[in-house]
Amino acid sequence: MEAMTRSYAAWRSAVRHPVSLVESLRAPFSEHEIVVVALATVVATWSTSPSAIAKVLLLSAPLLWVCRWRRLWVVCAVIAVVAAMHAESAWSAARPQQLGPYAGWVTMVTDPTPFGRGVRITIDVDGQRFDAWVYGGARRRVLERQAGQMLAVVGERRALGANPRRAQVRHVVGRFEVEFIGDWLPGSRLSVVNTRIRDALRRSAEASMPSAEAALFTGLVIGDDLRQPTDMVQSFRSAGLSHLTAVSGQNVAFVLAAASPLLRRLRAGPRWIATVALIVWFMALTRFEPSVLRAGFMAIFAATAFVLGRGQRPLRLLCLTVTVLVHVDPLLVWSVGFWLSAGATAGVIVVGPVVAGRLPGPDWITLPVGITLGAQVGVALPSILVFGRLPLVSLPANLLAVPVGGFVMLYGLPAGLLAAAVPPLRPLVMFPAVVGTRWVNTVADLAPRLEPSAGWMLRGWLLIAATVGILVWRSRDVAADVSI
Repeated sequence: MEAMTRSYAAWRSAVRHPVSLVESLRAPFSEHEIVVVALATVVATWSTSPSAIAKVLLLSAPLLWVCRWRRLWVVCAVIAVVAAMHAESAWSAARPQQLGPYAGWVTMVTDPTPFGRGVRITIDVDGQRFDAWVYGGARRRVLERQAGQMLAVVGERRALGANPRRAQVRHVVGRFEVEFIGDWLPGSRLSVVNTRIRDALRRSAEASMPSAEAALFTGLVIGDDLRQPTDMVQSFRSAGLSHLTAVSGQNVAFVLAAASPLLRRLRAGPRWIATVALIVWFMALTRFEPSVLRAGFMAIFAATAFVLGRGQRPLRLLCLTVTVLVHVDPLLVWSVGFWLSAGATAGVIVVGPVVAGRLPGPDWITLPVGITLGAQVGVALPSILVFGRLPLVSLPANLLAVPVGGFVMLYGLPAGLLAAAVPPLRPLVMFPAVVGTRWVNTVADLAPRLEPSAGWMLRGWLLIAATVGILVWRSRDVAADVSI
C-alpha cells in the first residue's frame, strides 16, 4: 500500500494544474501499475472492439479518478484502445486477399507435420499463409524439407471451412489444394544454417537412440517435437510434462549460459548486441513458437535493463513482455502455448518463492517443490479450460523429470553438434544425453499409470492447497513472534 501511495503521490495536484498530469506520466511505474497495464492490454485485445473498450473506460473513469488512479487510467485507456484496434486489424488481415489457381514458388512456414496418411504444411503464398495437405508420392519429398525452404507448387487457394478461427489464430487465411510439387530451394542463409543444425541434431539422436526417444531429444533441445508418436505426446500431457518439449526460458537461459564465457569478454554495448543476436537466432532455430517468443523477449528486456544499469524484477519483465508481444501479434491471446508459458513463468516468480520460503526443510528440497507448485498454480486455469484436467501426478513427475530434462537441454545442443561433426565420438558424447532422455521418457510413461481418479485427484489438490496454506500461515505467525 505504501508503494502504491508513493507511486500516485504525483497525481494529487493534477486537477489543480494540468501540467502535473503530464509530469506524472514521466514518473517510474510501480509493479502494480505494470501488472494492470498488461491485463488491460490482454482484455482489450480479447474483446477486439474499440467502441466497447471506450465505453468501459468512460464508465470506469469517475471511480478511478476519485481513487487517485488518474495516471493509471490514462495509460490503460490509451493502451487498451490501441490494443483493440490492433486486434481488429489482425483479424481483418486473417482473411484471404486472393483465391483461385496458383503456380509458383512458396515458402514453408512450418515443418512438415504427419497428419493421418498425409503431411500438413503451412506455406506462404504472396505474403499470406495457407495450410496444405500432401498425400501420395509427394509426401516423402515434403517430409524431407524444413521450414524456411521454398517449394515450386501448382494448386488452388481456397477459403477455410465453417470453423476458421483455429487456423486464423495461426495467421492462416485459407487452404491450398496441392496438385503438383516440383523443385525446392534452400531459402535464406539463416534458414540454411538452422536447417543444417536441426539436421545434425536429428542425425546424432537417431543414430544413438530409438526413433521415439530421438524425437523426444530434439523436442527437449530445440522444441522439434513433430516426429513424436501420438502415444508419447499423450503420455507427456497426462503426466503434466508437455512443457518440456516446448522451448521455454530454460532453453534460452542455457544457451546464454553456454555463450557467457565469450559474452563476458565483450564491452557493454557489443555484449548487448551479441546477446540479442544470439537470442533472435535461437528463436529462429526454434521456429518462433509462442513459448520461445515469451522467453526470448523477456531475456532481451532483461539484457537491455542490465546494460542500462536498471535492475528489473522478473514480474515487471514478464508483464512488459506480454504487453509488447500482444501489441505486436494480437492473435497470441488465443494461443494456448503462450498462456501456458506466461502462466508457468508467473507462478514460478510470484508463487514459487513464497511457497519455498515457507516450507520446512533444506533448500535443495523446498526450492524445487516451491517452483513446481508455483508453476502448477500458474498453468492451472489454461490446463483445466483446454485439457479438462490438472494431473495430480504432475507434481512428482516434474520433480523427477525437470532437473534431468534441464540437463539434456543444456548438454544436448553442443553434444549433438559435436557428435554429428565427429561420428567416431558419437557413442561417448551422446551417452549422457541418451540416459537423460530415456529417464524423462520413463517418468512420462509411468506417471499417468499412477494418476488417481478424478475424485481423488480433486481431494489431493485440496489437501496440498490446505497443507501449503497452513505452513505459510504458521510461518507468518512465527515471523511475527520473532519480530515482537
